[in-house]
Amino acid sequence: MNTPTIVWIALPLFIGFSSYLLPRSNRFFALGMACVSMAYGLWHIVAPTPLTIELIDNFGVTLVVDGLSGYFVLTNALVTAAVVLYCWQKNKSKFFYTQTVILHGSVNAVFICADLISLYVALEVIGIAAFLLMAYPRSDRAIWVGLRYLFVSNTAMLFYLMGAALVYQTTGVFAFTAVQNAPPAAIALLMIGLFTKGGIFVSGLWLPLTHAEADTPVSAMLSGAVVKTGVFPLVRLALMADNVAPAVQLFSMGTAFLGVTYAIFEKDTKRMLASSTISQMGFVLANPAVAGFYALTHGLAKAVLFLLAGNLPSRKFQMLQRTPMARWQWLAVTIAALSISGMPLLSGFEAKALTVQDLPPTITWVMNLAALGTAIAFAKFIFLPFQLPDKSEKRSAQVGFGCAIGLLLGGLVLASGQHLEIYSLSKVLMALATLATGWAIYGLWLRRGLPKLPTGIERFEHLIGGMSLMLLLLLGMVAA
Repeated sequence: MNTPTIVWIALPLFIGFSSYLLPRSNRFFALGMACVSMAYGLWHIVAPTPLTIELIDNFGVTLVVDGLSGYFVLTNALVTAAVVLYCWQKNKSKFFYTQTVILHGSVNAVFICADLISLYVALEVIGIAAFLLMAYPRSDRAIWVGLRYLFVSNTAMLFYLMGAALVYQTTGVFAFTAVQNAPPAAIALLMIGLFTKGGIFVSGLWLPLTHAEADTPVSAMLSGAVVKTGVFPLVRLALMADNVAPAVQLFSMGTAFLGVTYAIFEKDTKRMLASSTISQMGFVLANPAVAGFYALTHGLAKAVLFLLAGNLPSRKFQMLQRTPMARWQWLAVTIAALSISGMPLLSGFEAKALTVQDLPPTITWVMNLAALGTAIAFAKFIFLPFQLPDKSEKRSAQVGFGCAIGLLLGGLVLASGQHLEIYSLSKVLMALATLATGWAIYGLWLRRGLPKLPTGIERFEHLIGGMSLMLLLLLGMVAA
């Protein structure tokens, strides 16, 4: 399996640049690459035999592919395929598809990296490719949001690189396993870099503006797959290093609660979805053993919601409450929102139940409270009005758009039932009670309107300052 894995990692670069030579085939190349990754991820989920590849002896490069990697790779593949289908009839340039394929390949690389330097290179490539896609519309706003993302990302990666250097200075290797014996300063520097890339707690407050202002398909990729490149290494390190796991679990609670608080008060659809992504990354981190399945269910549902939100008549919930959407749009939005909210019979319920079942009581209580907040936040989508179809009116949905939504919802449906052992009467009743309580709070109180939370903390200088404070906090926690 070594050779197929190396070919699979190198293939996106070859396909991405080859599409310049065959511009009429770039959509097919991009979709084909996503399908190859889909097959690769599924194979490692079905047959999760760990595969370890050592390429450059003691200096790293170390690649590890297992069931955890398989779930994250499959998420990236499905989201990328859906984005390509969504853009199929939108006359995107060859530059767009090239960057999409390169971004897809670099995201895949993160999900199999097991050494600090290879991970650093992959994350930097992701930062550049994501910036180019954000700036693709070429408007002043898009370029500034992209540059802001790039500046924050590069600052975080400088912290990360210093941490990697300290790990090597202490242990003589860059492997993830060396973090177990690394000094507290190295662990803190590594974690602040990954926290920022993964949208964790205060370090992730760059995320709402970035994901909301990006072009619709780019927003879907960012929230569905790319943000998980900062979370996956934290999950891997938490499973390997006892000195990392407590901090990761503690920040998972803060992240879940902070993100959902912003989501509840948000009045803009895309900013609400982006704030929810912060919260959901907290759930992914809460129980690293089942992080892959949670990442899959979240990525599919969030990509559906971003693609649909970009095609609604307005981004303001207040306007949408007075403007009924098409019934098929409402149905797709509702299924995805119910999945993230934890509705039984949908894969999101299984993911949430698996996440909280083995957590300590205090963490379980906090995560259940965050789940209640999720139900409140997504009630804003579920209870939007819709209109009955008019037989005389032709369907306006494009074929590619419909195929993209169908692929993602199909993945959600197929993912449900993978963990039937998690179903019990108490868990189902708890989930239904959480949903009912959240909807009641929304209907009786929040639907009447809420003040908007201040966004001054999202200014660039405040983001860098918050990152520095987080570094000091992490240093104290790890040292303790």
